[in-house]
Amino acid sequence: MSRELLAKPGLYSHLRRHGRLAGRAGLLALLLLGGMAGAELQPEPLVRQDLPATGSAHWVWVNDLVFQHMVDGKAFLFDGDSGNMLGMLSTGFGFGAVVIPRDRSVIAAPETYLSRGTRGTRTDVVTLYDPRTLDPIGEIVIPPKRASSMPMRASAALTDDDRFLLIYNFTPAQTVTVVDLRARNFVGEVDTPGCALVYPTGPRSFFSLCGDGTALTVRLDEAGDVIARERTPRLFDSEQDPVTEKAVRDGDTWLFDSFAGDIVPVETVNGHTHAGARWSLTTAEERKAGWKPGGLQHLALHAGSRRLYSLMHQGGPDSHKDPGSEVWVYDLGTRERTQRIALEAPLMSIAVTGDDEPLLFGVFIGAPELRVFDARKGTALRTIREVGLTPTILVTYEPGSPP
Repeated sequence: MSRELLAKPGLYSHLRRHGRLAGRAGLLALLLLGGMAGAELQPEPLVRQDLPATGSAHWVWVNDLVFQHMVDGKAFLFDGDSGNMLGMLSTGFGFGAVVIPRDRSVIAAPETYLSRGTRGTRTDVVTLYDPRTLDPIGEIVIPPKRASSMPMRASAALTDDDRFLLIYNFTPAQTVTVVDLRARNFVGEVDTPGCALVYPTGPRSFFSLCGDGTALTVRLDEAGDVIARERTPRLFDSEQDPVTEKAVRDGDTWLFDSFAGDIVPVETVNGHTHAGARWSLTTAEERKAGWKPGGLQHLALHAGSRRLYSLMHQGGPDSHKDPGSEVWVYDLGTRERTQRIALEAPLMSIAVTGDDEPLLFGVFIGAPELRVFDARKGTALRTIREVGLTPTILVTYEPGSPP
Protein backbone atom coordinates (compact mmCIF):
# COMPACT_ATOMS: atom_id res chain seq x y z
CA MET A 1 0.00 0.00 0.00
CA SER A 2 1.35 3.41 -0.99
CA ARG A 3 2.13 6.28 1.36
CA GLU A 4 -0.45 8.42 -0.46
CA LEU A 5 -3.31 6.09 0.47
CA LEU A 6 -2.14 5.80 4.06
CA ALA A 7 -2.00 9.58 4.23
CA LYS A 8 -5.72 10.00 3.49
CA PRO A 9 -7.68 11.25 6.53
CA GLY A 10 -9.25 8.45 8.53
CA LEU A 11 -8.02 5.62 6.28
CA TYR A 12 -5.51 4.21 8.79
CA SER A 13 -8.06 4.23 11.63
CA HIS A 14 -10.57 2.58 9.26
CA LEU A 15 -8.17 -0.21 8.40
CA ARG A 16 -7.17 -0.66 12.00
CA ARG A 17 -10.80 -0.86 13.13
CA HIS A 18 -11.85 -3.30 10.43
CA GLY A 19 -8.70 -5.34 10.83
CA ARG A 20 -9.48 -5.71 14.52
CA LEU A 21 -13.01 -6.82 13.66
CA ALA A 22 -11.68 -9.32 11.12
CA GLY A 23 -9.26 -10.65 13.70
CA ARG A 24 -12.06 -11.09 16.24
CA ALA A 25 -14.18 -12.86 13.66
CA GLY A 26 -11.32 -15.23 12.84
CA LEU A 27 -10.75 -15.97 16.50
CA LEU A 28 -14.46 -16.66 17.01
CA ALA A 29 -14.44 -19.05 14.05
CA LEU A 30 -11.46 -20.91 15.47
CA LEU A 31 -13.16 -21.22 18.85
CA LEU A 32 -16.32 -22.52 17.24
CA LEU A 33 -14.40 -25.04 15.17
CA GLY A 34 -12.41 -26.10 18.21
CA GLY A 35 -15.62 -26.59 20.16
CA MET A 36 -17.09 -28.73 17.39
CA ALA A 37 -13.93 -30.84 17.19
CA GLY A 38 -13.84 -31.19 20.95
CA ALA A 39 -17.41 -32.40 20.99
CA GLU A 40 -16.54 -35.16 18.52
CA LEU A 41 -13.43 -36.43 20.36
CA GLN A 42 -13.92 -38.62 23.40
CA PRO A 43 -11.32 -38.23 26.17
CA GLU A 44 -8.99 -41.19 26.48
CA PRO A 45 -9.02 -42.87 29.90
CA LEU A 46 -5.80 -42.71 31.89
CA VAL A 47 -4.40 -46.17 32.50
CA ARG A 48 -1.42 -47.55 34.37
CA GLN A 49 0.40 -50.83 34.11
CA ASP A 50 2.29 -52.41 36.98
CA LEU A 51 5.67 -53.93 36.40
CA PRO A 52 5.73 -57.74 36.19
CA ALA A 53 6.07 -59.74 39.38
CA THR A 54 9.22 -61.39 38.02
CA GLY A 55 11.63 -58.73 36.89
CA SER A 56 14.44 -59.15 34.40
CA ALA A 57 18.15 -59.29 35.13
CA HIS A 58 18.52 -56.98 32.13
CA TRP A 59 16.72 -54.06 33.72
CA VAL A 60 18.81 -51.01 34.55
CA TRP A 61 18.15 -47.76 36.42
CA VAL A 62 19.60 -44.70 34.70
CA ASN A 63 19.96 -41.95 37.29
CA ASP A 64 19.85 -38.35 36.08
CA LEU A 65 21.22 -35.39 38.04
CA VAL A 66 19.39 -33.09 35.55
CA PHE A 67 22.30 -30.70 35.53
CA GLN A 68 20.32 -27.95 33.79
CA HIS A 69 17.78 -27.75 36.66
CA MET A 70 18.94 -29.89 39.55
CA VAL A 71 15.86 -29.20 41.66
CA ASP A 72 14.14 -32.25 40.17
CA GLY A 73 16.36 -35.28 39.70
CA LYS A 74 15.11 -38.35 37.86
CA ALA A 75 15.61 -42.10 37.80
CA PHE A 76 14.56 -44.00 34.67
CA LEU A 77 14.04 -47.76 34.47
CA PHE A 78 14.86 -49.42 31.14
CA ASP A 79 14.67 -52.92 29.76
CA GLY A 80 17.99 -53.60 28.04
CA ASP A 81 16.49 -56.31 25.82
CA SER A 82 13.57 -54.38 24.35
CA GLY A 83 14.95 -50.87 24.79
CA ASN A 84 11.66 -49.80 26.38
CA MET A 85 11.39 -47.40 29.29
CA LEU A 86 9.44 -49.12 32.06
CA GLY A 87 9.01 -46.26 34.52
CA MET A 88 10.38 -43.09 36.06
CA LEU A 89 10.83 -41.63 39.53
CA SER A 90 11.01 -37.95 40.47
CA THR A 91 13.76 -37.81 43.08
CA GLY A 92 14.44 -34.26 44.24
CA PHE A 93 17.38 -31.88 44.34
CA GLY A 94 20.97 -32.94 43.61
CA PHE A 95 19.98 -36.57 43.17
CA GLY A 96 22.55 -39.37 43.22
CA ALA A 97 21.13 -42.84 42.60
CA VAL A 98 18.53 -45.32 43.76
CA VAL A 99 19.55 -48.12 46.13
CA ILE A 100 17.95 -51.53 45.67
CA PRO A 101 18.06 -54.47 48.12
CA ARG A 102 18.91 -57.87 46.70
CA ASP A 103 15.37 -59.13 47.26
CA ARG A 104 14.04 -56.08 45.36
CA SER A 105 11.34 -55.65 47.99
CA VAL A 106 11.60 -51.87 47.81
CA ILE A 107 13.43 -49.08 46.00
CA ALA A 108 15.18 -46.61 48.32
CA ALA A 109 16.20 -43.12 47.23
CA PRO A 110 18.04 -40.58 49.43
CA GLU A 111 16.42 -37.29 48.41
CA THR A 112 16.56 -33.57 49.22
CA TYR A 113 13.77 -31.00 48.94
CA LEU A 114 13.56 -27.24 49.56
CA SER A 115 10.27 -25.74 50.76
CA ARG A 116 10.28 -23.04 48.05
CA GLY A 117 11.56 -25.19 45.24
CA THR A 118 14.98 -23.56 44.79
CA ARG A 119 15.19 -22.04 48.28
CA GLY A 120 13.67 -22.30 51.73
CA THR A 121 13.77 -24.94 54.44
CA ARG A 122 15.68 -28.05 53.48
CA THR A 123 14.30 -31.52 54.18
CA ASP A 124 16.26 -34.72 53.50
CA VAL A 125 14.40 -38.01 53.29
CA VAL A 126 14.82 -41.59 52.22
CA THR A 127 11.82 -42.23 50.01
CA LEU A 128 10.69 -45.84 49.64
CA TYR A 129 9.02 -46.83 46.37
CA ASP A 130 6.96 -49.90 45.51
CA PRO A 131 9.04 -51.89 42.97
CA ARG A 132 5.96 -52.88 40.92
CA THR A 133 3.90 -49.69 40.87
CA LEU A 134 6.76 -47.21 41.50
CA ASP A 135 4.43 -45.40 43.91
CA PRO A 136 5.99 -43.86 47.03
CA ILE A 137 5.02 -46.07 49.97
CA GLY A 138 7.10 -44.58 52.79
CA GLU A 139 9.36 -41.73 53.78
CA ILE A 140 12.08 -41.62 56.43
CA VAL A 141 13.23 -38.14 57.48
CA ILE A 142 17.00 -37.89 57.97
CA PRO A 143 19.31 -35.02 59.00
CA PRO A 144 19.46 -32.36 56.24
CA LYS A 145 23.12 -32.85 55.42
CA ARG A 146 23.30 -35.48 52.67
CA ALA A 147 26.37 -34.77 50.54
CA SER A 148 25.52 -32.76 47.43
CA SER A 149 28.15 -33.63 44.85
CA MET A 150 28.59 -35.30 41.51
CA PRO A 151 26.79 -38.63 41.89
CA MET A 152 28.90 -41.52 43.21
CA ARG A 153 27.83 -45.08 43.97
CA ALA A 154 29.60 -44.94 47.34
CA SER A 155 27.50 -41.98 48.52
CA ALA A 156 24.88 -44.45 49.76
CA ALA A 157 25.01 -48.21 50.24
CA LEU A 158 23.30 -51.05 52.07
CA THR A 159 24.92 -53.33 54.62
CA ASP A 160 25.31 -56.90 53.37
CA ASP A 161 22.03 -58.09 54.92
CA ASP A 162 20.17 -55.12 53.35
CA ARG A 163 19.00 -53.91 56.73
CA PHE A 164 20.88 -50.63 57.23
CA LEU A 165 21.15 -47.93 54.60
CA LEU A 166 24.33 -45.86 55.00
CA ILE A 167 24.37 -42.32 53.58
CA TYR A 168 27.45 -40.10 53.38
CA ASN A 169 27.11 -36.52 54.73
CA PHE A 170 29.30 -33.49 54.06
CA THR A 171 28.60 -30.11 55.68
CA PRO A 172 31.82 -29.89 55.50
CA ALA A 173 31.94 -32.08 58.62
CA GLN A 174 31.91 -35.70 57.50
CA THR A 175 29.48 -38.23 58.96
CA VAL A 176 27.45 -41.24 57.87
CA THR A 177 23.69 -41.43 58.44
CA VAL A 178 22.37 -44.86 59.45
CA VAL A 179 18.79 -45.76 58.47
CA ASP A 180 17.07 -48.98 59.51
CA LEU A 181 15.16 -50.08 56.39
CA ARG A 182 13.42 -52.89 58.27
CA ALA A 183 12.03 -50.65 61.02
CA ARG A 184 11.91 -47.70 58.61
CA ASN A 185 13.45 -45.17 60.95
CA PHE A 186 16.52 -43.00 61.36
CA VAL A 187 19.04 -44.62 63.73
CA GLY A 188 21.81 -42.05 64.11
CA GLU A 189 25.06 -40.66 62.72
CA VAL A 190 28.59 -42.00 62.65
CA ASP A 191 31.40 -39.44 62.85
CA THR A 192 33.99 -40.05 60.11
CA PRO A 193 36.30 -36.99 60.37
CA GLY A 194 38.61 -36.74 57.36
CA CYS A 195 37.05 -39.83 55.76
CA ALA A 196 34.45 -40.04 53.01
CA LEU A 197 31.84 -42.33 51.47
CA VAL A 198 30.73 -45.83 52.46
CA TYR A 199 32.00 -49.27 51.42
CA PRO A 200 30.15 -52.14 53.15
CA THR A 201 32.24 -55.08 54.39
CA GLY A 202 29.60 -57.22 56.09
CA PRO A 203 26.12 -57.18 57.64
CA ARG A 204 27.25 -54.73 60.34
CA SER A 205 30.44 -53.10 59.04
CA PHE A 206 31.80 -50.67 56.46
CA PHE A 207 34.81 -48.46 55.84
CA SER A 208 35.31 -44.90 54.61
CA LEU A 209 38.33 -43.68 52.64
CA CYS A 210 40.50 -41.08 54.36
CA GLY A 211 42.54 -38.27 52.89
CA ASP A 212 45.85 -39.61 54.18
CA GLY A 213 45.52 -42.89 52.27
CA THR A 214 44.10 -44.90 55.17
CA ALA A 215 40.54 -46.06 55.81
CA LEU A 216 38.27 -45.81 58.84
CA THR A 217 36.53 -49.11 59.56
CA VAL A 218 33.29 -49.10 61.56
CA ARG A 219 31.29 -51.92 63.16
CA LEU A 220 27.65 -51.59 64.19
CA ASP A 221 25.54 -53.55 66.64
CA GLU A 222 22.10 -55.01 65.98
CA ALA A 223 20.49 -51.65 66.69
CA GLY A 224 22.76 -49.85 64.22
CA ASP A 225 24.88 -48.11 66.86
CA VAL A 226 28.69 -47.97 66.64
CA ILE A 227 30.48 -50.56 68.75
CA ALA A 228 33.98 -50.34 67.24
CA ARG A 229 36.08 -48.24 64.92
CA GLU A 230 39.62 -48.70 63.68
CA ARG A 231 42.01 -46.81 61.42
CA THR A 232 43.79 -49.02 58.90
CA PRO A 233 47.43 -48.83 57.85
CA ARG A 234 48.00 -46.72 54.74
CA LEU A 235 46.32 -48.35 51.74
CA PHE A 236 47.69 -46.07 49.02
CA ASP A 237 49.87 -42.99 48.55
CA SER A 238 47.43 -40.09 48.42
CA GLU A 239 50.11 -37.71 47.15
CA GLN A 240 52.06 -39.71 44.58
CA ASP A 241 49.32 -41.92 43.15
CA PRO A 242 45.88 -41.50 44.76
CA VAL A 243 42.99 -43.82 44.01
CA THR A 244 39.59 -42.83 42.71
CA GLU A 245 36.57 -43.49 44.91
CA LYS A 246 34.83 -45.45 42.10
CA ALA A 247 35.50 -48.98 43.32
CA VAL A 248 33.68 -52.23 42.57
CA ARG A 249 33.26 -55.08 45.01
CA ASP A 250 34.60 -58.61 44.54
CA GLY A 251 33.46 -60.64 47.55
CA ASP A 252 35.48 -59.49 50.56
CA THR A 253 37.57 -57.17 48.40
CA TRP A 254 36.92 -53.71 47.01
CA LEU A 255 38.85 -53.03 43.79
CA PHE A 256 40.02 -49.42 43.56
CA ASP A 257 42.06 -48.02 40.70
CA SER A 258 44.74 -45.39 40.96
CA PHE A 259 45.03 -42.30 38.79
CA ALA A 260 47.98 -43.93 37.00
CA GLY A 261 46.14 -47.17 36.29
CA ASP A 262 46.94 -49.64 39.08
CA ILE A 263 44.26 -51.81 40.67
CA VAL A 264 44.48 -51.54 44.46
CA PRO A 265 42.58 -54.38 46.19
CA VAL A 266 41.31 -53.48 49.67
CA GLU A 267 40.45 -56.65 51.56
CA THR A 268 38.55 -57.17 54.80
CA VAL A 269 39.45 -60.41 56.57
CA ASN A 270 38.30 -61.29 60.09
CA GLY A 271 37.13 -57.74 60.60
CA HIS A 272 40.45 -56.14 59.61
CA THR A 273 40.94 -54.15 56.41
CA HIS A 274 44.22 -53.94 54.51
CA ALA A 275 45.55 -53.45 50.98
CA GLY A 276 46.39 -56.47 48.85
CA ALA A 277 48.95 -56.78 46.07
CA ARG A 278 48.36 -54.13 43.44
CA TRP A 279 48.54 -54.80 39.71
CA SER A 280 48.46 -52.70 36.57
CA LEU A 281 45.74 -52.29 33.96
CA THR A 282 48.34 -51.30 31.37
CA THR A 283 51.69 -52.41 30.05
CA ALA A 284 54.68 -50.12 30.31
CA GLU A 285 54.24 -49.12 26.65
CA GLU A 286 50.54 -48.40 27.10
CA ARG A 287 51.19 -46.32 30.20
CA LYS A 288 53.85 -44.35 28.34
CA ALA A 289 51.26 -43.72 25.60
CA GLY A 290 48.94 -42.19 28.20
CA TRP A 291 46.37 -44.99 28.55
CA LYS A 292 44.60 -44.88 31.91
CA PRO A 293 41.16 -45.43 33.47
CA GLY A 294 38.73 -42.58 33.90
CA GLY A 295 35.11 -41.50 34.04
CA LEU A 296 32.28 -41.17 36.51
CA GLN A 297 31.52 -44.87 37.05
CA HIS A 298 34.28 -46.46 35.04
CA LEU A 299 34.63 -49.93 36.60
CA ALA A 300 32.17 -52.83 36.37
CA LEU A 301 32.47 -56.44 37.49
CA HIS A 302 30.76 -59.60 36.31
CA ALA A 303 31.20 -61.86 39.32
CA GLY A 304 30.23 -65.10 37.60
CA SER A 305 32.89 -64.93 34.90
CA ARG A 306 35.37 -62.97 37.04
CA ARG A 307 35.61 -60.33 34.33
CA LEU A 308 36.51 -56.73 35.21
CA TYR A 309 35.49 -53.97 32.79
CA SER A 310 37.28 -50.62 32.77
CA LEU A 311 36.70 -47.47 30.71
CA MET A 312 40.05 -46.36 29.29
CA HIS A 313 41.26 -43.18 27.60
CA GLN A 314 44.51 -41.54 26.59
CA GLY A 315 45.20 -38.51 28.74
CA GLY A 316 47.68 -36.61 30.82
CA PRO A 317 48.01 -36.13 34.58
CA ASP A 318 44.76 -35.76 36.53
CA SER A 319 42.59 -36.89 33.62
CA HIS A 320 40.91 -39.52 35.80
CA LYS A 321 37.47 -38.00 35.16
CA ASP A 322 37.77 -37.99 31.37
CA PRO A 323 35.38 -40.28 29.47
CA GLY A 324 36.57 -43.52 27.98
CA SER A 325 37.12 -44.20 24.30
CA GLU A 326 37.48 -47.96 24.88
CA VAL A 327 36.40 -50.61 27.37
CA TRP A 328 39.19 -52.99 28.42
CA VAL A 329 38.24 -56.36 29.90
CA TYR A 330 40.37 -58.35 32.35
CA ASP A 331 40.37 -61.85 33.77
CA LEU A 332 40.64 -61.36 37.53
CA GLY A 333 42.14 -64.82 37.95
CA THR A 334 45.11 -64.17 35.68
CA ARG A 335 44.99 -60.34 35.86
CA GLU A 336 45.45 -60.30 32.09
CA ARG A 337 43.51 -58.23 29.60
CA THR A 338 41.34 -60.45 27.44
CA GLN A 339 39.47 -57.93 25.27
CA ARG A 340 39.40 -54.35 24.01
CA ILE A 341 36.05 -52.86 23.01
CA ALA A 342 36.35 -49.75 20.82
CA LEU A 343 33.54 -47.23 21.36
CA GLU A 344 31.91 -45.20 18.61
CA ALA A 345 31.25 -42.41 21.13
CA PRO A 346 32.73 -41.75 24.60
CA LEU A 347 31.22 -43.15 27.80
CA MET A 348 31.57 -41.99 31.40
CA SER A 349 29.62 -44.71 33.24
CA ILE A 350 29.30 -48.44 32.70
CA ALA A 351 27.52 -51.29 34.48
CA VAL A 352 27.18 -54.99 33.72
CA THR A 353 24.29 -57.30 34.58
CA GLY A 354 24.98 -60.30 36.82
CA ASP A 355 23.32 -63.07 34.82
CA ASP A 356 24.87 -65.75 32.56
CA GLU A 357 24.16 -63.74 29.40
CA PRO A 358 25.21 -60.32 30.66
CA LEU A 359 24.60 -56.96 29.06
CA LEU A 360 26.99 -54.04 29.36
CA PHE A 361 25.32 -50.64 29.71
CA GLY A 362 26.97 -47.28 29.13
CA VAL A 363 26.08 -43.58 29.34
CA PHE A 364 27.80 -40.24 28.84
CA ILE A 365 26.64 -37.25 30.86
CA GLY A 366 26.68 -35.05 27.76
CA ALA A 367 24.41 -37.30 25.66
CA PRO A 368 20.86 -38.29 26.70
CA GLU A 369 21.08 -41.89 25.55
CA LEU A 370 21.68 -45.39 26.92
CA ARG A 371 23.96 -47.71 24.97
CA VAL A 372 23.64 -51.48 25.29
CA PHE A 373 26.34 -54.05 24.47
CA ASP A 374 26.74 -57.80 24.61
CA ALA A 375 29.09 -57.97 27.59
CA ARG A 376 30.78 -61.18 26.43
CA LYS A 377 31.33 -60.30 22.76
CA GLY A 378 31.60 -56.55 23.15
CA THR A 379 29.25 -55.94 20.23
CA ALA A 380 26.85 -53.00 20.28
CA LEU A 381 23.22 -54.14 20.45
CA ARG A 382 21.20 -50.94 20.57
CA THR A 383 21.17 -47.27 21.50
CA ILE A 384 18.16 -45.97 23.42
CA ARG A 385 17.52 -42.28 22.74
CA GLU A 386 15.98 -39.51 24.86
CA VAL A 387 17.17 -40.87 28.18
CA GLY A 388 16.75 -37.90 30.50
CA LEU A 389 19.13 -34.97 30.12
CA THR A 390 22.37 -35.72 31.98
CA PRO A 391 22.57 -39.45 32.79
CA THR A 392 25.15 -40.28 35.43
CA ILE A 393 25.04 -43.44 37.57
CA LEU A 394 23.81 -46.84 36.38
CA VAL A 395 22.26 -49.31 38.82
CA THR A 396 21.68 -52.90 37.74
CA TYR A 397 19.86 -55.51 39.80
CA GLU A 398 22.03 -57.63 42.08
CA PRO A 399 21.64 -61.39 41.79
CA GLY A 400 19.09 -62.49 44.35
CA SER A 401 15.42 -63.20 44.84
CA PRO A 402 13.09 -61.76 42.19
CA PRO A 403 10.54 -59.14 43.24
